[in-house]
Amino acid sequence: MTGHGAPVAIIGGTGRLPGLLAAEMSAAGQPFVLAELDGAPIEAEGERLQFRLERLVPLFDRLHDLGVERVVLAGAVRRPRLEPEAFDPRTAALVPQILDAMQGGDDGTLRAIIALFEEAGFEVTGADGIAPVLLPEAGVLGRVAPSEADGADAARAAEIVTALGAVDVGQGAVVAQGLCLAVEALPGTDRMLAALAAEGDLRPDPAGARGVLYKAPKPGQDRRVDLPALGPQTVRAAARAGLAGVAFEAGGVLLIEREAALRAADDHGLFLWAR
Repeated sequence: MTGHGAPVAIIGGTGRLPGLLAAEMSAAGQPFVLAELDGAPIEAEGERLQFRLERLVPLFDRLHDLGVERVVLAGAVRRPRLEPEAFDPRTAALVPQILDAMQGGDDGTLRAIIALFEEAGFEVTGADGIAPVLLPEAGVLGRVAPSEADGADAARAAEIVTALGAVDVGQGAVVAQGLCLAVEALPGTDRMLAALAAEGDLRPDPAGARGVLYKAPKPGQDRRVDLPALGPQTVRAAARAGLAGVAFEAGGVLLIEREAALRAADDHGLFLWAR
C-alpha cells in the first residue's frame, strides 16, 4: 500500500485488527484517524474520535472536516442498544433504515451501515485493501500438513459453515470423524472452542481423526466488512480443544499476527491450512 494525502478513517471496535491496520498505515506514511464507537475502545495509537450510532451524521461531518475520503470498518462490535433521546435530528431521519436493517441480522445491519457511509460520500474499503498480507493465499502455512481424514472433516465443516452463513448465524464449525461437534454463534470462535474443550472427547473413535476447526465468510456477504478472522489465540484454543488443526477459506479469512499464529500451530503440532 502506498501513502495518500487524504486520511483514512478506521471505524473500529475491539480486538487486534484496528491496531494492525493503524500500524500498517503508519509504516506506509498513510494519514489516518481512529473513530471508535462508544463502549468499544480501539486498541491503537493515533488521533481518535468517539461517536454513538445515534449521532452518525455528526460523525460524517467531522470526518469530512478532516478531509477523510475512505473508511475501513474493522474490529468486533456488539450491536448497541439505541437510545431514542440521544438521536440528533438528522440521524433520527435515518432511524427507519437503521432499525429495518437491524431486524435482518448482522449481515443486513452491516450492509446498511456501508450504504450510509457511501451515501455520505465515503469510499468503504476492506481491511485487505489496507493490509493485503492479512489474507493468505491457498496452501498449508506451517510445518504440519492435514491428513486425508482431516481433509474430509474440513470439507464437511465447510458445508456446515455455508449453511450457517446462509441464515446469518456464524462463520465457523468444528467437525471430527464426519460429526459436527460445535458451531459458532454470537459468543464467537474462542468461546465455542472453550466450550468444546470443557466437554471432553466427543469423538466416536478416540484413536481416529482429532477434528478440524473451519472458518469462512457467509455466502454472499459484503467482504469489505466482517470477514472472519483468526490468530494465535484461536490456534491455541483449538489445541486445548484437542483438534488436529485449523482450516479456513483462502482469500476469505483474515489471519491476524501471522508469524505468531504459525509458531503456535507448529509448537502445538497443529496444521494451519488456507483451503
